[in-house]
Amino acid sequence: MRKSDYQNIWVYIEHDGKSAAPVGLELCCELRKLCGKTGDRLYAVILGRLPGEEIEKVRECGVDGIIQVSGTGYEAFNIDAWTNAFTVLSRKYKPSAIFVGGTIDGRDFAPRFAVRLDTGCTSDAMELDYDPETGDIQFIEPAVGGKIMAVITVPVMRPQIGTIRPGTFQYAPTGRKAEIEYIEEKIDFDPAAIRCRRVGFIPDESDPELDIANADCIVCVGNGLKDSEHLERYRRLAGLLGGKIGCTRPLCDRGILPSKLQIGQSGVMVKPKLYLSFGVSGAVNHTAGVDADLFIAVDKNPDAQIFSYCDYGIVGDMDEVCDELIARLSARKE
Repeated sequence: MRKSDYQNIWVYIEHDGKSAAPVGLELCCELRKLCGKTGDRLYAVILGRLPGEEIEKVRECGVDGIIQVSGTGYEAFNIDAWTNAFTVLSRKYKPSAIFVGGTIDGRDFAPRFAVRLDTGCTSDAMELDYDPETGDIQFIEPAVGGKIMAVITVPVMRPQIGTIRPGTFQYAPTGRKAEIEYIEEKIDFDPAAIRCRRVGFIPDESDPELDIANADCIVCVGNGLKDSEHLERYRRLAGLLGGKIGCTRPLCDRGILPSKLQIGQSGVMVKPKLYLSFGVSGAVNHTAGVDADLFIAVDKNPDAQIFSYCDYGIVGDMDEVCDELIARLSARKE
């Protein structure tokens, strides 16, 4: 296999038939920048039908082309048809790299078609770079429990395949190109060969308080919290700031807050204007999930790792600092 035979970067556009999932658009925006380094063209891959206005959103991300796949087997997501489609497409067009959103569905089928292509599949990279000497994309992510940042490459095989979690990169459209390439592919997959089928669908009853991915202000509580009875003051602080409460993994493990509020590499990626952390040690797995305009940390340990990441640090008892902030904010509202 010669690396030079493989060109261009693909992004899978996940959708529900009505709208494109944000992660595909985020990846298009980030990989538009990476293509400037690699010299590749950027293609969006869409399986099944997607409304025209949603395809226009994809175009706004600066893609060079769109590969539209039609045929039998794409009425609803299934591992078998999706895996087959990407295997067939990859063998025909030989892309250098394929990126898939690290959603439940994306994480399911991406490794499967990677195995069929005898190549590697990385997951949860926080940063992407390019080595011009080797021609390899570098997938940079925390490893060994967050103690180091590992650089992972696929040095021999192609395509390079990676799943990237939603919210890792910014959705920042660069604008559409005047002309792009449209490729229509018909790849039928026998519905009888699909090994699972949808028997029903009930959407989640979404609680707005659990949706913190797009919150402008987050008050994050870490393992320094004594118990659930001490949590109410932090909820009040979040309310006074017009924000929402979040947490680190230990609080989920202790059953104090639900997993949907967990922030970090194994939780939600957040990009608030203001991020206030209380009793958070600062492990890389957590801080890698935070990209705040203003990051303020409170911890009683002056050597806490969190102080290496924040803009302002306060050394003190987290409950006392929280109470003082509540008192001052309440006084300003009177």
